[in-house]
Amino acid sequence: MIEDILLKHRAELTSIRHDLHAHPEMLFEEVRTAAIVAKELERLGFKVTSGIAKTGVVGTLTNGSSSRTIGIRADMDALPIHEQTNLPYASKYPGKMHACGHDGHTTMLLGLARYLAETKNFNGTVHLIFQPSEEDEGGALRMIEDGLFKRFPCDAVYALHNYPGEPAGQIMVRPGPITAAVDIVGITIHGVGGHGAIPQKSVDPIVAASSLVMALQTIISRNLPPLDPAVLTVGAFNAGSLGTIIPAEAKLVVGVRTCTKDIRELVLGRIRDLATLHAKSFGCTAELKVGDGSWSYPAGSNTAAEAALVREVALEMGQDPVHVDIKGPFMFSEDFSYMQELVPSCYFCVGAGPGPMLHDPAYNFNDDLLVQGPAIWARIVEKALPQA
Repeated sequence: MIEDILLKHRAELTSIRHDLHAHPEMLFEEVRTAAIVAKELERLGFKVTSGIAKTGVVGTLTNGSSSRTIGIRADMDALPIHEQTNLPYASKYPGKMHACGHDGHTTMLLGLARYLAETKNFNGTVHLIFQPSEEDEGGALRMIEDGLFKRFPCDAVYALHNYPGEPAGQIMVRPGPITAAVDIVGITIHGVGGHGAIPQKSVDPIVAASSLVMALQTIISRNLPPLDPAVLTVGAFNAGSLGTIIPAEAKLVVGVRTCTKDIRELVLGRIRDLATLHAKSFGCTAELKVGDGSWSYPAGSNTAAEAALVREVALEMGQDPVHVDIKGPFMFSEDFSYMQELVPSCYFCVGAGPGPMLHDPAYNFNDDLLVQGPAIWARIVEKALPQA
């Protein structure tokens, strides 16, 4: 059984995961992580290519005579969060931690590498894609621009994410829209600064911006069709320094999640209109900057055949289709969506059991998935590239 083979590697995989967790790296600085990955893949007999998009790594293994190829992707980067777990292997770097489980994703893919090297129960070529900078600056796009799919053609590509709060190992998947687009909008409200005791001589941008925060909340509830999912979050409000001073400007940072092009354009258009006209009504002006590249990821969408294959794996593992078949997309965003725009693909989530949610400073990856995750990957590979 696949799990029995992987259980032999659990202790070593756990040690690797804990080491990666203690040494988190971000934003194309995953040098140490990439070196560990490359060394392990080389030891297992994979052909290793490093330095893709600076720190990306691809390990390639071919078996049999089939020309079919698939890619399995894991993200390697950490987050700018100060860890609060008090674990013996907690981050050694203040202000950085693996709060999203990418240390676990990387280790799971190394677990798959061990299984494939040992069993070779597939017919074709597998590219294991270790990607930098998923959390910001679009590592997937940078790998593509660096020739990822030209150098390593894939008939299909797959990725997963752990999901706390769902039973450990539970697969959650659907065809069609699967992750939301993300746009970060910066809004600067310009007023006229002055003395807090003489407000009539100033134009207060804090009052205008405060009113705008409430107005923005009406976009989802009053401008969108009820069945089209979207999320708008004012995540930062920065203005002023003292209670005796009216500042000259106030800045908002707004996160937008949408799942279709039409809804994305509608929401961004309404933000522009509300910010401009709302500021004007208070005697202020508004300056908007909609981020691009690192601050905007497209929506992700699963192709039907690849989603069906992952669903079939889940059902063959005895999982209840009621829990496998999710009704709508995940509203978080993923730069894997850049890969999905080019190659048939499936992105899915795997339950991580109880515990703090992703991006929580108390989060920790569930080490039980270091067997369960590679076992899921192994079944996907063997089903996508069956032996003759």
